[in-house]
Amino acid sequence: MSAVPRGPAPVDRTMRALARAITGMDLPAVEKVAEAEADDAFQILIATLLSARTQDATTAAASARLFARARTPRAMARLTVREIESLIYPVSFYRNKAEHVKACCEMLLTRFGGRVPATLDELVQLPGVGRKTANLVLILAFKSRENICVDTHVHRISNRLGWVATGTPEETEHALYEATGRRWWSSINLYLVTWGQNVCRPVHPRCGDCAIAADCPRIGVGERIRASGRRAQAPPSAPARRQR
Repeated sequence: MSAVPRGPAPVDRTMRALARAITGMDLPAVEKVAEAEADDAFQILIATLLSARTQDATTAAASARLFARARTPRAMARLTVREIESLIYPVSFYRNKAEHVKACCEMLLTRFGGRVPATLDELVQLPGVGRKTANLVLILAFKSRENICVDTHVHRISNRLGWVATGTPEETEHALYEATGRRWWSSINLYLVTWGQNVCRPVHPRCGDCAIAADCPRIGVGERIRASGRRAQAPPSAPARRQR
């Protein structure tokens, strides 16, 4: 007999359980920067730029090297793109990110008086800054409780939980404003990213160790695992045709 599909996980109970479950786990790299640098908006902005599609340990090390050389927009704008590249390597797309870091610092100086702007519309004008980065800067640096930051972990897990049924992180962000209570908005990224890095992994989630397994409908989990298996067992390519 097939299992009866479960509805969405209850938001309040899930978030309270995650708040307890992540205690003692390693914080995401940008959260550590915010904690260590007394919520310095500029360093949070740059660390978030570097963190895209990059492992936390790599982001943390690259951020530390870069901030050891330059801790303000003016000092960082004096660096060449090549110097920034060498300091942030091996973050992913380090060449593009080096260009964005320098251009971002220059715009902060010329358009915003050397200060990180405190609105979403202004932040997304900065080179390399999208909604994810802007929302996280607003949450960590400016203590906003009106924003939700959605990265790949938040997108994946909120769909698995049945809170949203969306195809992109931006769609997920807008849907989460409707699906979740305002009290949780600023915490969603911290809780779900930490859980996604440690337990609710993309392909092989540790459902047996999950503190919210009893409520989670695990939407799409089986499909991801089967798709991974098919990729791993893909047949070898056909042999090259003999030349006559």
